[in-house]
Amino acid sequence: MTSKQRDALRPSGAVCALLRTAVAAARASPKQARGAPDIIFINIIIFIIIIISVMLSAAIQPASAHPQCLDFEPPFKPQWHLEFCSQYEQFGCCDQRTDNVIAERYWDVIEQLETAGYDLCEDMLKEIMCQECSPYAAHLYDAEDPYTPVRDLPGLCFGYCSEFHRKCRHVLRYLTDNQLLLDTSGRDMTTFCSLVDLSDQDYCYPRVLKSTDLNSNLGQVVEDPKGCLQVCLTEVANSLRNPVLMLHSGDDTHRMFIAEQLGFVWVYLRDGSRLERPFLDMSGEVLTTPWLGDERGFLGMAFHPKYRLNGRFFIYYSIQFDGKVDKIRISEMKVSDGDMNVADPYSERVILEIEEPAANHNGGQLLFGQDGYLYIFTGDGGKAGDPFGKYGNAQNRSALLGKVLRIDVDGSDPVGKPYRIPPDNPFSRDPDARPEVFAYGVRNMWRCSVDRGDPVSGYGRGRIFCGDVGQNRYEEVDIIVKGGNYGWRAKEGFECYDIKLCQNASLNDILPIFAYSHHVGKSVTGGYVYRGCESPNLNGLYIFGDFMTGRLMALEENKAAGTWIEKSICMGSTTTCSFPGLINHHHKFIISFAEDEAGELYFLATSYPSAMSPTGTVFKFMDPSRRAPPGKCKQKPLPVKVKGKKFPFIPSEQTVLKTNEKPTRPPLRKYKPATKPPAMSGRHGSTTTAASTTTKAAAAKPDRKTPTKPVGKNKNKSWQKEKKLKEKEINKNRKTKPPTKKTAAKTAGKAKAKPKATQTATDGLNGKKSQRENKITSKRSNPRMTTGPNVKTSQRERLVFNNATKTNVKSRVQKVHWVRSKHTKNAGTL
Repeated sequence: MTSKQRDALRPSGAVCALLRTAVAAARASPKQARGAPDIIFINIIIFIIIIISVMLSAAIQPASAHPQCLDFEPPFKPQWHLEFCSQYEQFGCCDQRTDNVIAERYWDVIEQLETAGYDLCEDMLKEIMCQECSPYAAHLYDAEDPYTPVRDLPGLCFGYCSEFHRKCRHVLRYLTDNQLLLDTSGRDMTTFCSLVDLSDQDYCYPRVLKSTDLNSNLGQVVEDPKGCLQVCLTEVANSLRNPVLMLHSGDDTHRMFIAEQLGFVWVYLRDGSRLERPFLDMSGEVLTTPWLGDERGFLGMAFHPKYRLNGRFFIYYSIQFDGKVDKIRISEMKVSDGDMNVADPYSERVILEIEEPAANHNGGQLLFGQDGYLYIFTGDGGKAGDPFGKYGNAQNRSALLGKVLRIDVDGSDPVGKPYRIPPDNPFSRDPDARPEVFAYGVRNMWRCSVDRGDPVSGYGRGRIFCGDVGQNRYEEVDIIVKGGNYGWRAKEGFECYDIKLCQNASLNDILPIFAYSHHVGKSVTGGYVYRGCESPNLNGLYIFGDFMTGRLMALEENKAAGTWIEKSICMGSTTTCSFPGLINHHHKFIISFAEDEAGELYFLATSYPSAMSPTGTVFKFMDPSRRAPPGKCKQKPLPVKVKGKKFPFIPSEQTVLKTNEKPTRPPLRKYKPATKPPAMSGRHGSTTTAASTTTKAAAAKPDRKTPTKPVGKNKNKSWQKEKKLKEKEINKNRKTKPPTKKTAAKTAGKAKAKPKATQTATDGLNGKKSQRENKITSKRSNPRMTTGPNVKTSQRERLVFNNATKTNVKSRVQKVHWVRSKHTKNAGTL
């Protein structure tokens, strides 16, 4: 709780006076405990309680924790150790490259301060510059609103600001060009600190470090008061007609293929654009209707694991013969030879057809397991309660309905089937069972997925998760195992459905890892175990949903106990999802989930579940509390040859920020030093000439924290060796040629012209901007071509800093000081 909240929790003087009066009145006379005065006394107490309760309700509002970086993204844990702003190496907004940039700026400022003879203010300068790495950097620099400019300085609490103004206000000229801040800092501390202050006192530095509300569970998935995990979404595709699936081809192109129930499959490129021509058009063959909730249509698709080499893929769809008999068909097709984004319409080869006794429960999932075999998930045949035969289709192993089938599509059977039976199929030698059966006792599994395994340990790799739609009481999630019986119709979820079958000792069914009642949802949509890179907090969560209620859910595995714990998922608040391009709402009817080639997770939903309604949208999950470090999740997709038009993606959902813009200006990355040391009276007196500046700088050196012992000789030798090696590399890469007459003439002309430019330079920061820029350009374009001890010192500082050892900042500063002092003795001047 913040100090502001603690102060608000204390009753005001007026309320305390009322309390004291009421208590005194109660104690004054026992007779007043009866009759009308008692009513007045009770009313006063009630009034006081109401006032206090209002104050408490307003005061206990927690600080709105919303970590955000200056690039409008969540913070992260850097991949490597931060050498300079090390306090943020566990969680913040800087990677090693940014940390090095800040350190370089810091040492440049220190060099200029030393040259000018100023107090270096090392600690406060470092603290202020490192706030770009704070997980609340966007708050500190007022960068949450993309329409307003970013501040040059972080928001400083008044006490810290007043100390900074008293000790280090001369540093400001190297941190900002804001003339108002510079002018105010020289006149009035109070006005200056009011300009630097933040309206929200919880976020000013260093108070932001001390707030329990802001720093507890920092970097973890945000939860609401009920424990619901708050996530945000981005819109990926829209205007789709009941999008039943989205999948990638696994060929390193990172294309996504989105199938509509009508029978169209569209290609979406990595930039979000859709190709004009569909990859596949099966609308003339597919059986579907505009009825709400019709389960028939184009239902499944799977690319061969070697699709990049053989161009083969498989489809699952509904067909009808003679207007009466419904069937499901599984076929093989190939990509066109002339266009990688179009299937060959004449390449269809029927693999399997199964007659459907009813219009519902058609299954529809196709996938390839880690073993390379094709898995087919069929429904129980429809109607209610699986009324087909004595035990139903699901428990009848001689039927193909209500099953998980596994076949080898890389060969043909001697009998004439266009596939082979894997030799380890569990019932391949059972005369009373179909050899294709891998598992049975399923009702209508809608959307299954293969776990690609933990990205580090590989744990869970190859597991198949399925959502099995229930009858009228329970929905369930299962992990498929070879030969497993999943209980339907004997059981629904964990409960008995057919009591006679349920009490059969030979049932030996596998219980679901999770089941929920129809008070929660009425039609499960299976999902994926998140194994992507962009949202590390979600790793290992099985994320799924419910079609009818639009509810998103997650399961977290307890490996020790072998159980799964439910985690509700809800849309983040407006504050939580306050990033460009993010939304915190979605359509109600969740049709399917998807995983891209990089492992990122999506889901497909519509607002009107008809095969003809173009309201389908694809959403991508995003964790607003933490992201992967920059550069870790980069992909290098293979080029896609496009023939024909592309339609750019135009979002239709309203984002939280209502803009995709970035901040108008980031904090200054480079300072602008004066052309000469400024003439200024202060702590070290007037500095009017270069000689006096050097003297004052030398006199100021004892104020720095010089080491009691010099750094060991071995370290100095290793540093010198490293320096010589780097200089050899630079000289080797620099291709020098003997100067011609023309180049010699040009060089001489430039040398003569140069003193003219420097003659007009003025002392202090009032020198012309172009002169300052010229000096910076000449110094930074090729620092080794310049001369003078100050330049060499700067190079040594950088070399020492870039040495990737895990030393603290103090020892590093000491090492630099010792190197400088030794150089000063050799050069005879600073």
